[in-house]
Amino acid sequence: MKAVIFDMDGVLFDTESLAIKAWDTIGEEVGLGKVGYMVFKTLGITREESVKIFEKEFGDKFNNDIFQAHYKAYLDEYYKNNPVPLKHGVIETLKYLKKNGYKTAVASSSSEDSVMHHLEDAGITHYFDAIICGDKVERSKPEPDIYLKAAESLGKRAEDCYAVEDSKNGLLSAHRAGCKVVYIPDLYKAEDEIKKIIDLKFETLFEFKEYIKSERI
Repeated sequence: MKAVIFDMDGVLFDTESLAIKAWDTIGEEVGLGKVGYMVFKTLGITREESVKIFEKEFGDKFNNDIFQAHYKAYLDEYYKNNPVPLKHGVIETLKYLKKNGYKTAVASSSSEDSVMHHLEDAGITHYFDAIICGDKVERSKPEPDIYLKAAESLGKRAEDCYAVEDSKNGLLSAHRAGCKVVYIPDLYKAEDEIKKIIDLKFETLFEFKEYIKSERI
């Protein structure tokens, strides 16, 4: 196992809790009420798939163009004064993997502009040998496409890659691709049926790093 593929939101960055606050605020601004709970319904999927879920939830009351304009304004203002919030242990884990010859990739359902903004803002882009975004694959998580493409980009078989995930859709995607599924909980708490497909569970990236170190002994 010499390759690690990371999801981004909820694994590398604490962006999902930020999205809850943003969507609560924006929902009230556009007349939908607090809609932060929709983050739980859209974890791990592309923006296009998220729009379909919003439209099903709110019908004609939801206008995606207006919602996205408000969301962009909210994030622009937030990031003027705050860095992208890194999860604990990210830098230490990436440094260890790079030093010890592991291939690494990002496999995120987020759009390329969002992914690159976050990675560059945090100064961690150079740690990754491949970056695969949601708008670069035909089918979104929970389908396996993004993990298969990430493994291929690293020159590895999927079964020789750890896949670090926090969402149900992400865990299913990694499992269906054949990766070794690593679950680090964030907002989503795995149900019993999902626990069956998880190979390893850790509370933090620090714990994952220590596990990899122990495997090398």
